[in-house]
Amino acid sequence: MELKRYLVARQKEVDRALDRFLPKASTKPTTIHKAMRYSLFAGGKRLRPILCLAAAEACGGLTRRALPLACALECIHTYSLIHDDLPSMDNDDFRRGRPTCHKVFGEGIAVLAGDALLTIAFEIAAEAETSPRYDMCTILREIAVAAGSRKLIAGQVADLEGEGKPITRAELRYIHENKTAALITTSVRLGAMSANATPGQLNAISNFGRVLGLAFQVIDDILDVTQTSEKLGKSAGKDVAARKATYPAVLGLERSRAEAARLTREAHDSLYSLGKRGETLHGLANYLLEREY
Repeated sequence: MELKRYLVARQKEVDRALDRFLPKASTKPTTIHKAMRYSLFAGGKRLRPILCLAAAEACGGLTRRALPLACALECIHTYSLIHDDLPSMDNDDFRRGRPTCHKVFGEGIAVLAGDALLTIAFEIAAEAETSPRYDMCTILREIAVAAGSRKLIAGQVADLEGEGKPITRAELRYIHENKTAALITTSVRLGAMSANATPGQLNAISNFGRVLGLAFQVIDDILDVTQTSEKLGKSAGKDVAARKATYPAVLGLERSRAEAARLTREAHDSLYSLGKRGETLHGLANYLLEREY
């Protein structure tokens, strides 16, 4: 219950900040700003920004210093979802329980809304206060690399190219490390950086984010084949229909569940050096694993 209250409070905090940072829907040209807000405020759980804020706390920092970075990450995540749902990509009509951006505004505006969210992420991140160990150049580069052709986009490319083909477990891990885990890792790293984390703290947080991001995607893969569209808020079973590279497809359902549990244990172990300050991150790791049950 305590974690639930934490999640609700942080979600509201992030939503208020996003509302401040984003141009109002009445700002010209209104169509693009309505589309950006439509997808950004479609009811997401705000996992990445919440992880950013929790990582800041785990390293002894203040959440207000991490808040612009948290919001920037949510903008990048939402941009990736808008583009991922396009007919030329995963071709999904629903996201977060309602029609996807391109179904409401058309493909052209949806592409531009994604572009605009990616761009404004850097504007928002530039509002953050820096810390002695991590200047703005370091922070912006961290975001750019995570969102770029060697990480998030690399994972998306490998995912598209892997459709309908037999792939190895190593190739599958590459997809998920980049398409999903890279942005989750960056979320916790930026939170730690906002708190002026020591090299040891940043290393622990980075390891946590990497394995948590993998666990998150394994569980997502499992949910796609075990849950209904209503529960998921998006079209269930699409990965199977598209013959996508997923953990259940490569390992089977039971081994995928075991892998998610193993990765979650590894995430917990990564936080050992943070002591009691890491309790919220521990709770978030358990919360994500329990989504499957």
